[in-house]
Amino acid sequence: MPDTYQELPPLRRTVRQLAAAHRLPAELRARLVLSVSLLAGQHMEAGRAVTLSTCYENGPQEATISLAVTLHCSESSAPLLLPDLPLPAQAVSQDTAAWHIPLTDPAQPPGAAMTEADAMEEELRAALARADSFEAEHRRLKHELAETNSGVLALYVQLEERDEQIRKAHGRILQELEDALRPQPIKVDGLELAVHYEPADTGAPTGGDLYDWFAMPDGTVHITVVDALGHGITSTRSALNVTHAVRTLALEGHPLQSIVARTNEILMPLDRELMATVLLARINPSTGDLHLANGSHPPALLVRTDHTCEYLEARGRGIGYPLPGSDGLHHARLNPGDLLLLYTDGLTESRRDPLEGEARLRTSARRHLDKPIAEIPGAIADDMLTVILHPDDTLALTARVEDRRSRSDLPAAHRDR
Repeated sequence: MPDTYQELPPLRRTVRQLAAAHRLPAELRARLVLSVSLLAGQHMEAGRAVTLSTCYENGPQEATISLAVTLHCSESSAPLLLPDLPLPAQAVSQDTAAWHIPLTDPAQPPGAAMTEADAMEEELRAALARADSFEAEHRRLKHELAETNSGVLALYVQLEERDEQIRKAHGRILQELEDALRPQPIKVDGLELAVHYEPADTGAPTGGDLYDWFAMPDGTVHITVVDALGHGITSTRSALNVTHAVRTLALEGHPLQSIVARTNEILMPLDRELMATVLLARINPSTGDLHLANGSHPPALLVRTDHTCEYLEARGRGIGYPLPGSDGLHHARLNPGDLLLLYTDGLTESRRDPLEGEARLRTSARRHLDKPIAEIPGAIADDMLTVILHPDDTLALTARVEDRRSRSDLPAAHRDR
């Protein structure tokens, strides 16, 4: 029979005794008591009574029974509010809520009556046990998380070590590729050669600045300096095509002045996008005779042993340019100890002012004139690239006719340097 309550303590006591009699677990009992109290309390505070009733219902599965606990507030004019309860309830009507609790063993007779104090103590022990289990689970999860973090950190360390190994291997491969593309100085009696190359992008050291040097059948030395448009692998391919075509034409005996134009005729049908500047030098080590052919390339710089400088101008247009070819040859004579510097525009245009770059290049070349030939290109590049506002591939190539005179044969000014 339904019972009416106007205060919470007797309502709690009734629900607790009912749950204990039906052998509900202490935690479930505590949730039911707390939920009924929370729902009834909002009405009792307004002075309204509530009615509690219970009955048995058939469960959703065969041979199962549920205990239905229903709370009714008939005097309420507002809908019954169901807050977030420890044990969720179902709204039966506007002023009625119900809990449907499956009975684990409906055939089992009701248990012995428990005092409210004993029931509350049992519920408290269940709550504490649940809290302890949560704490134990929390400790276990923290331990597992610590182990996971340790494993992740170790994995990061391994990945970093592996990444460093890959970077080193990548660097070695790129260096080997660069060494394969850039020929080492040839050994020619009476002529010293050296080169320095610095890419605009250190991750792609095979840019469009390339060189080639080889000895001709007549004993002269041919030098090619190419600056193909762009950076990276694509420009490297273009520069390689130019150097290979020039080498083939030179060894076939084509006149130096015609090689730029003939190279354009050979390559343009294969690559219409190709654009490259070219500077060709032909040096006779025994006499010092120098001939230059130019296709839109920066002029060579000649530094005499007395530290006077001149840019060796030769007019012409590069590969892929309108009317490609060298208009003529520039002739000069290298005396023993004179330094010839061939370079690409990345050396003089790092600060966007070519004239200022050419002036600094003259100063730097004079400063390093008397150094060993192998050190000169790199030293000049260090001077020129102290400030880089316009990054570009950079090539500096030096040639010097050996001065075989003893130091006692040199003028006093040179002996004192």
